[in-house]
Amino acid sequence: MAATATNRRVILKDYVEGYPQEEHMELLPATEVPLRLTSDDPPGSVLVRNLYLSCDPYMRPKMSRPVRASYTAAFVPGSVITGYGVARVLDSSDPRLSPGDLVWGITGWEDYSVVKPPVTAFLSKISHGADGGVPLSYYTGILGMPGLTAYVGFHEICAPKAGETVFVSAASGAVGQLVGQFARLAGCRVVGSAGSAEKVELLKTKFGFHDAFNYKEEPDLAAALARCFPEGIDIYFENVGGAMLDAVLLNMRVHGRIAVCGFISQYNLKDGEKDAVRNLFAVIAKRLKLQGFIVPDHKHLYPKYEEWVLPYIRDGTIAYVEDVAEGLESAPKALIGLFHGRNVGKQLVRIAADDE
Repeated sequence: MAATATNRRVILKDYVEGYPQEEHMELLPATEVPLRLTSDDPPGSVLVRNLYLSCDPYMRPKMSRPVRASYTAAFVPGSVITGYGVARVLDSSDPRLSPGDLVWGITGWEDYSVVKPPVTAFLSKISHGADGGVPLSYYTGILGMPGLTAYVGFHEICAPKAGETVFVSAASGAVGQLVGQFARLAGCRVVGSAGSAEKVELLKTKFGFHDAFNYKEEPDLAAALARCFPEGIDIYFENVGGAMLDAVLLNMRVHGRIAVCGFISQYNLKDGEKDAVRNLFAVIAKRLKLQGFIVPDHKHLYPKYEEWVLPYIRDGTIAYVEDVAEGLESAPKALIGLFHGRNVGKQLVRIAADDE
């Protein structure tokens, strides 16, 4: 192994208001980095070669100025962007990990990253990679954070029962496509919304949703939901917020459950532009359970989830669609595309082959 390698990094140039643009990020010229940990790296650090990077909606709020109500720290302008990814360990002073191990977790948008404590706690060893018949890229999605998100929100928070009705917004995305399939496996009737005819067709033909609609073509979202759910919605997996949440509240059944995963419709709006939710009275009138959640609080459930989902992946019961951008230089455009609905399926970036 060479003593050094060239490393490229994507940084956030400045905090973002409104929709992010490619110019808000910058791919810095390559610099030489050591391929061993150094004395400057604290005990428990791990040096990795990044293979895949995940583009996720939660990264948009991290591009804004820090706010007290946020559950995650903002990016620091001038510093490398961080997010979930898949990588191979090159050097490690973490007793859990050894050179050659494949891992998924929080890493940097760069060719090589030194992951330091406490962030190393988010690195998990991959034991079912390509040799086990599972693509490594799946650990950015169905076998990574989005998969656990879908499992926790649907099974742990919403506790589905066979025969119930389920609605999923942003249903063709990394999380939504899984929630719909989990609902079908649980014996529920599931309907999804998406933003194009292509995605609606994907929901019905690839993912097995019982019905789906293009929210951009519906002048009255509450009426669209009433059409799809004439007897109401038992479970709503919330990815969108805003007008969609308002419409759903009117269509929930008594004792319905809502798992709040994200509010992607609101992430690029300035404070004065954000949509008010006007139908919250339904939470009381219909005795609804409405619960927000984040994956780090439920990381202990990952082994249970992995054991449950792997057989479904291997036998083809659960389908998973990825939208793969090539090269670190394409990462800013890929991330921005999430907020304009350009991706079809899970958006990720491949920056190196595992054998490089």
